[in-house]
Amino acid sequence: MLTPDRIVSTVCPFCGVGCNMQLHIKDNFIYHVSAPFDSPVNHGNLCVKGRFGTDFLYHPKRITRPLLRRKPQKPGERTQAFDLEEWREVSWDEALDFVADRLVEIYRNYGPDAMAVYCCAKATNEDNYLLQKLYRALFRTNNVDHCTRLCHAASVVALQMAIGSSAMSNTAAEVIENDVFILTGSNPTENHPIIALQMKAAVRKYGAKLIVVDPRRIEMVDYATLYLPLKPGTDVPVFSAMAHVILKEGLYNREFIEQRTENFEAFAASMEKFTPEVAEEISGVPRHLIIEAARMYATARNAAIYWALGIPESTHGTANALSLINLALLTGHIGRRGTGLNPLRGQNNVQGASDMGAMPWHYPGYQRVDHEENAQRWERLWNVEPGGLNRRRGLTTTEILSAVGPHGVRALYIMGENPMMSEPDLNHTRQKMSELEFLVAQDLFINESGAFADVFLPAVSWAEKDGTFTNTDRRVQRVRRAIPPRGQSRADWEILCDLAKRIERKLGRRQSAYWDYSHPAEIMEEIRRGVPEYGGITYERLDREGGLQTPVWDEKHPGTPYLFAETFPRGRGKFHPLDYVPNAEMPDEEYPLVLSTGRVLEHWHGGTMTRHSWVDDLYPEPLVEIHPHDASTLGIEDGDAVRVTSRRASIVLRARVTEKTNRGVVFIPFHFHEAAANLLTHDQLDPLAKIPEYKAAVVRITKARPEELAGRPAPQPRGRI
Repeated sequence: MLTPDRIVSTVCPFCGVGCNMQLHIKDNFIYHVSAPFDSPVNHGNLCVKGRFGTDFLYHPKRITRPLLRRKPQKPGERTQAFDLEEWREVSWDEALDFVADRLVEIYRNYGPDAMAVYCCAKATNEDNYLLQKLYRALFRTNNVDHCTRLCHAASVVALQMAIGSSAMSNTAAEVIENDVFILTGSNPTENHPIIALQMKAAVRKYGAKLIVVDPRRIEMVDYATLYLPLKPGTDVPVFSAMAHVILKEGLYNREFIEQRTENFEAFAASMEKFTPEVAEEISGVPRHLIIEAARMYATARNAAIYWALGIPESTHGTANALSLINLALLTGHIGRRGTGLNPLRGQNNVQGASDMGAMPWHYPGYQRVDHEENAQRWERLWNVEPGGLNRRRGLTTTEILSAVGPHGVRALYIMGENPMMSEPDLNHTRQKMSELEFLVAQDLFINESGAFADVFLPAVSWAEKDGTFTNTDRRVQRVRRAIPPRGQSRADWEILCDLAKRIERKLGRRQSAYWDYSHPAEIMEEIRRGVPEYGGITYERLDREGGLQTPVWDEKHPGTPYLFAETFPRGRGKFHPLDYVPNAEMPDEEYPLVLSTGRVLEHWHGGTMTRHSWVDDLYPEPLVEIHPHDASTLGIEDGDAVRVTSRRASIVLRARVTEKTNRGVVFIPFHFHEAAANLLTHDQLDPLAKIPEYKAAVVRITKARPEELAGRPAPQPRGRI
């Protein structure tokens, strides 16, 4: 084996687990990836993406010089340009001057409501902090959001409503201290593989009892004491029926409820209607399983709930999450080690991007933009004149694109996101992208969204810059530059500082000292001054002590492995009465199947990274999972070409007949532009969180002609590494 020139410790750029990794480098080439055994996060383990999927940064399609469109684009006529012949290479000065000129022109002509930005859950805390600061301080808009709106927004809203927080209450590794844990709306073996290893160990080695509640028979069912196979969208009846049983049998924690909660009586009254019999009729889960699950969770010494996108990605996602929070408050399984409410975050820095204020309703630290004292505080920190910051809540990710037009959003800046793969109802998204007056993409590759841009700004990968990520445990960890940037690509924070100085000069504002950072450590110093929960985080501490779990109130504070030991941020935890609301679309004769979307082990989100990696060979094409009973009824065999049709679009892909999905439910991963699952999903939103419904669109499936799959790889044996 080669002897490395150096080994650089950093953090994995894929999911929210935040695995520590070591990059082995020879001649500035990363030739091997390992994991430290002393890591408290992953204990020497990495999934297939972390160990083998980082080669995307060397892919020949990576863009390493700034690009401008050769042909100017007009609103309504904007098209996608993947071919490099449609672009011309320019200097950084020309590219950034052009961006600054156009953004300032649109801002002056149409005001702050015409401006919008997508921050990035894969970029560092420092990158996201600067981008939201640029748009708020210079363009005076709160039209700032990122992909949390498309994943855990409903979890965030529900947690804020009930307890005043928005992150995991406990550390994922504490699962081994659970007597009982509920896993719902989550497929950790594919989406959070290292946490799945810890969950398996909790069951096999430490004797924990696992309750899986999911419309699919995921691998974790093999480790479960109970499996509740609910129909998509019936979470509230199932978890409220568990609460009903706990109330009726007197299994609730009276002392905890009296001392630490409010609104119990109204909540308890609303649970009367959710009998196990009613829940069975709605959800399909046998009543005896609901009763047994309720007793098991309520009588445990330490019990916890873990969930992912199957809970919030719904038109009633906030209610789904509240139904879980109600259970924890009812039993007192929160505020101690080995308990808690634990939404497993998706991307590597979605927690950090949210902490940094990459959202339309909050400044960094979840400080509401419509509270006067918060606005004044940030005006002082950013040297903005009194009253200069916008006090109105901005548009969310989904609302930004819907608002595109002459009287709404005209200019959009996208850093590292790919709405043309992640938004629902992609035909509508495509139309809105074409109507933009000006679009900037800052990324590694020209993806489906960047192809619409007027300007492409080449950013560096995580391995080519310094910064911090905050993982799903609220653990802030150092990302370290391991190799030089490829070509002329630049770190996101450097691009943004250079651009901000040009914009403020053109606007005639004097804030230059606030964009002169020589290293991301200086940006973190500014973050510390504005975000109390990050007050004790410095690069020196992170280098010396490893990760620190927020809140870290000062430089002597050790960090916080679990939250709410004595109180909740809002004071008392609040119970919320709930009602059952059916899905926005329900199966019928024309569309008899329910489509759920999600991720697979080998790929990540829109595929910008993994579709440019060797791991793409392990899962090279889109597949639709269908239960054998449904397949037999439709005359479909494993490997057949099929057409999946919703009320919005059709896609053609290959069928995978499997009992992993239950009758009446089909599953399609959303990583593949060849058959983009989100062409089929609809854009109905949760009214509180503004999150779309990705888990319950109705579809029909028919056989397609094999030639409609022309150019796609032949089906391969489905092994795992």
